[in-house]
Amino acid sequence: MTSTLCLDRLALLDTNTVSDALDFLGLPGATHGLRPLWDCPRIVGRACTVQLGPKASTKPTVHLLSPVIDAVNSDDRVLVIAGGADGISCWGDILANAAVAKRIRGSVIDGLSRDIEGSESIGYPVYGRGITMISARNRVVQLDSGKPVQVAGVIVNEGDYVIADRCGAVFVLATRIEQVLDLGERIARRQGGMVAAVRAGRSVAEVMHDKEFEAIRAQ
Repeated sequence: MTSTLCLDRLALLDTNTVSDALDFLGLPGATHGLRPLWDCPRIVGRACTVQLGPKASTKPTVHLLSPVIDAVNSDDRVLVIAGGADGISCWGDILANAAVAKRIRGSVIDGLSRDIEGSESIGYPVYGRGITMISARNRVVQLDSGKPVQVAGVIVNEGDYVIADRCGAVFVLATRIEQVLDLGERIARRQGGMVAAVRAGRSVAEVMHDKEFEAIRAQ
């Protein structure tokens, strides 16, 4: 299955359903604490991983993330940024404008953003742990990119699938995406039927009994 088709199918689900599919399969990927930093749209794409860390010298350096943004050459990428420091920004409006110019779909940051109004003004989605005004300059630098990173306790690889919405962010291993999508679509259909049953007057205790959820696995 092509990456484009996988992304189209993933876009029809939400983070709750994808998280449930991962639970059924015993896979990691669902996170806690990463939220939209403005009332931004959901994002679905493939991870472009970046590792940040403290700046260890006083020498001038290329600004973090700028080489990664410059190197993006497709329109399906989401920046997945690890290594944010307490109280210090690792995203801002100049980077957001550069990302829009490169058709990047959004950023998921295990850290903080500044200048959030700048991202909002151009419609660039940013998910992270919070907002600050303190610059990364001379405090945080880019250590690596394109390698596995740990984000909110989840290992994310370059090219893994990303979905983020108001409930948070979920990452899916590229090697398991078809299995997760198949199960996620079954879960969505089953839960849609359960909602319809409750609205029609069926007992919610019966509708939500564990056996109903186990029936998804049995399918």
